[in-house]
Amino acid sequence: MNPNIHLFIMEFYALTGLINGIVGSVLGLFVYFKNRKALANKLFGLFCLAVSVWSYSYFLWQISTIAESALFWSRGLMAGAIFISIFYFHFIISFLKRVKEHKKTLVFGYFIFTIFFFLNFTPFFVKNVTPKLNFSFWPNPGILYHPFLLLWLSYMAYSIYLLLKELSTATGVLKTQVKYILIGTIIGYSGGITNYLLWYDIRIPPFGNWTTTLYLIIVAYTFLKYHLLGIRVIITEISVGAIGLIVLIQAVTAETLGLKILGFTLLFLFGIVGYFLIESVLKEITLRTELEKAYAELEKLDKAKSEFISIASHQLRTPLTAIKGYISLIREKTYGVAPGKMKRPLKNIYISTERLIKLVNDLLNISRIEAGKIELKLEKLSLEEVISTVAEELKPIAQEKSIYLKWEKNKKTLSEISLDREKIRQVILNIVDNGIRYTYAGGVMIKCQKTDGKYLVSITDTGEGLTKNEISSLFKTFTRGSAGQRLWTEGVGLGLYIAKKFLELHNGKIWVESPGKGQGSTFYIELPIK
Repeated sequence: MNPNIHLFIMEFYALTGLINGIVGSVLGLFVYFKNRKALANKLFGLFCLAVSVWSYSYFLWQISTIAESALFWSRGLMAGAIFISIFYFHFIISFLKRVKEHKKTLVFGYFIFTIFFFLNFTPFFVKNVTPKLNFSFWPNPGILYHPFLLLWLSYMAYSIYLLLKELSTATGVLKTQVKYILIGTIIGYSGGITNYLLWYDIRIPPFGNWTTTLYLIIVAYTFLKYHLLGIRVIITEISVGAIGLIVLIQAVTAETLGLKILGFTLLFLFGIVGYFLIESVLKEITLRTELEKAYAELEKLDKAKSEFISIASHQLRTPLTAIKGYISLIREKTYGVAPGKMKRPLKNIYISTERLIKLVNDLLNISRIEAGKIELKLEKLSLEEVISTVAEELKPIAQEKSIYLKWEKNKKTLSEISLDREKIRQVILNIVDNGIRYTYAGGVMIKCQKTDGKYLVSITDTGEGLTKNEISSLFKTFTRGSAGQRLWTEGVGLGLYIAKKFLELHNGKIWVESPGKGQGSTFYIELPIK
């Protein structure tokens, strides 16, 4: 090989090691001093220390010119590598608050990796160094290196497994942190393990050394408070300082006075630009911090609101149900015959009580949906049967308005599917009821058909219709079309939102289509066949 190319390759790998070492040292110290009392910060600092030992030794190994020196530094880099996996595992279980659950695994890891550390400086671990590919001195494994590598990879893989497991259940900021730590881990280890291919004479050069730097930045950035916004200041300051130093060196070493003046002028201008750059980053961090605090407060208020609605709904539902029950008994003459002039007021009280109970139930459903406490009581049943009961229940209301309510059954009976009867009934009842309320001529048509492995229910009315703007916001909380606000003032705009959420729990969906105002609308309900 051309000696110049060989030298370039060696310098490149040495440079990646030096960069990794510097980045590991800076980030490790920064995270540690951010909160020196926190165990997770201490462990991340130790992890960065191990990476730095590996990286600096990697640099010195690459620039070694004699075999003895290369062997020493290759064993030095393994001294750092030995503890990378166990420090990282300890950091992960501390970050996830799972130390007690994995105490035995942790103690065993520290014990066995400590043994490997002392054996590292013997031929049983790193036997010797020999030329391989473009490397003058590549280490060869001793007999104990193989079980070490297997254990090292096992702890790494287990750390990734714990992160994946946490990701499936985590929410909010924790979910974001776990996601980015997982991404950083996969990137870093995927690149880092390429260093071990040549140990087993797999003739592929290590191509992922640079990923270690990216790995450290991603993990550190995610780990620190406020998503490591502070790390951006450090990186900006380091970048500005490094470029400023280069410009200063060029100015000092310039050969002519004119070039020196030009160099110092550029240094002065760059200093001004760098200052404003750091200031802008600091301002952005301050703004983001304030926004995150405001968002946290908003989340607390939202939670308090949901809890209040839930408590209030529970407290209101019991007396309302009692009122409705007593009114029913009076109307049914259980307590004797009521005077004729009381019949209409009793009917109005009963209707108003029903409306209040429906509102309370809707609010209670909203609070449960937002708290993730809605549970499905699935059973195999006929969707057509559910639609039939709704149609029968609402038909008298349609007849009172002199409009039709038609339920067009299939010629062939549809097979049963897994549904929560009450929730699906509430969905269909709500939509058909809305169709009747907003229709004054014509009527409402219900159909159900099988298409593409799903059941598609369509509810078409000849009523007020909807605009595109109304359709876009129709399934949000406390949102109603203009017709609803004008024709039925008692509604509050919760029914369609609840219907959407109930269908999503069934892995279904709902949408609406309308040609425009005064041209009716069609609501579609799609449910999987299972």
